[in-house]
Amino acid sequence: MHTYLDAKSMAKALRQSLAARSVTLSHSDCLEIVAQQFGLRDWNMLAARIEAATAGDVLRLPRDWSMTNQTDRRYYRGGLDPKEQGTALVESRFARGSGVDLAHDHFACLMQSVLADTFKGDRVKLTASLRTEDADAASIWMRVDRSPGHVLRFDNMMHRKADGALHGTHGWTERSVVLDVPEDAVSLHYGVLLQGYGRVWARSFKIASVGQEVPVTAQRHLDRPSNLDFSDMI
Repeated sequence: MHTYLDAKSMAKALRQSLAARSVTLSHSDCLEIVAQQFGLRDWNMLAARIEAATAGDVLRLPRDWSMTNQTDRRYYRGGLDPKEQGTALVESRFARGSGVDLAHDHFACLMQSVLADTFKGDRVKLTASLRTEDADAASIWMRVDRSPGHVLRFDNMMHRKADGALHGTHGWTERSVVLDVPEDAVSLHYGVLLQGYGRVWARSFKIASVGQEVPVTAQRHLDRPSNLDFSDMI
C-alpha cells in the first residue's frame, strides 16, 4: 500500500506509464497529479506534509561512523542514543501498522570503514551486543573489499540457522562475525543493520584478529563439487 511518503516514486511510475502510451508529462506535472490523488491542492502542500512527517529529531552520529547512502532518511534515523551512554540506536520512524510499508527492501545501516592493512592475511572477528524492540531483523555485519564494488568476503547474519539476526524483542545479546581477510584486501566495512520495522541498539563493538581454530561465519566454498546426485542428506 502506497502512502504520501512514496509520492516521488509514484510520480516517476506515472510518468513512465504515460510515456509508454505516448503521453508526455513532466516530473513536476506528475507530482502535482499525485498530490491531488492524496486530496491536496498541489505538490507544495504534499511536500510540506512529507517534510513534517520525516523531520523528527536527528540523532548525533558517533565520531567516525556514518549512515549508509542506501538508508532512506524518510523512514529511518540512526546515531547515538541520547538516553544511554555508549550506545547507538537505529530505528524506523514509523511503527508497524502505521500505514507506511517497510516490509519490502527497506533497511537502515550505521557503519564504519577502515583500511585492511592491519588485518591482511588474518582471520578477523567482529563482536557487538545488540538489543531489539519489535525488529523485523537486526544484526551486525562485516564486508571485506578489494576495491569499491569488488566484495571478497561478506556476512550480515541474515541467512544463519543459529546465532543469526535478531527478530522481535530481545535483551542484550552478543553476536559476532568472523571473516578471512585476503592479502589483496583493501578495506573492511562493518556496522549494525535494521531491516523493516523496529529498533536496534548496539554497543561494545570489538574487532580483532583470531586464530584459525575460530571458524568463519560466512558461507564457505566447497573444495570440489559434491553430492551432485542428491544422494546424501543433512
